[in-house]
Amino acid sequence: MEIQLKEDERIDQLMQYKLDIIQSPSVFSFSLDAVLLGNFAKVPQHNRAKIVDLCSGNGAVALMLSQQTKSSIIGVELQSRLVDMANRSIQLNQLEDQMTMIEGDVKEVYQHIPKDSVDILTCNPPYFTVSEASHKNPNEHLAIARHELHLNLKEMMAISAGLLKMKGKAYFVHRPERFLEIMDAMREVNLTPKRVRFVYPKENKEANILLVEGIKHGKDTGFKILPPLFVYKDDREYFPEVRRMIYGDD
Repeated sequence: MEIQLKEDERIDQLMQYKLDIIQSPSVFSFSLDAVLLGNFAKVPQHNRAKIVDLCSGNGAVALMLSQQTKSSIIGVELQSRLVDMANRSIQLNQLEDQMTMIEGDVKEVYQHIPKDSVDILTCNPPYFTVSEASHKNPNEHLAIARHELHLNLKEMMAISAGLLKMKGKAYFVHRPERFLEIMDAMREVNLTPKRVRFVYPKENKEANILLVEGIKHGKDTGFKILPPLFVYKDDREYFPEVRRMIYGDD
């Protein structure tokens, strides 16, 4: 299919899924965080679930999920340029019947998606709080994606819990230094933390990525901290588990 690319755009491959995705170094390119979240989230294979990806960016996580389920997927993204990139990637992969993008503020998402209607929710939110001292990216697109300029942690958790059905599941990728804050924010809105995994750039380094699963009104029992995930060996080769997430089976 002939898709028009803008000046600074390129088409990359989500290799494990054999999907094409439109990226831009000056606007947005997905990172390992998205790959990890797309792999961590558990979606049903059937076509009866409603799946929502908040802070969807250029649609990377939603595209990955589309290959693991027949259910419909809705991406929600504030920045019109990223929505446009995602929509063209959807067309590129002929996924128009399964995926849709909503351009809008997550805080106004109930205008588009009813409360208590979502089975599975994913979110790769802005990680960094905003203060007078914080160093925001001078690139507006990247600043919005990375800093809590339009959506903070408590707001994100409250909206996620509001969208989910009873026993619906939410999956987040975030930063380990905010772990306790994330747990508190989830429990405050009856999103029970169920599974957590810490991701480390290398062995003997501190964790730099956090993956979290929560269940709306889940039982307090059965919380699991999964085995650590290491990304790189000393020779900068990926460990096999991460390599499979990126490239698929060897």
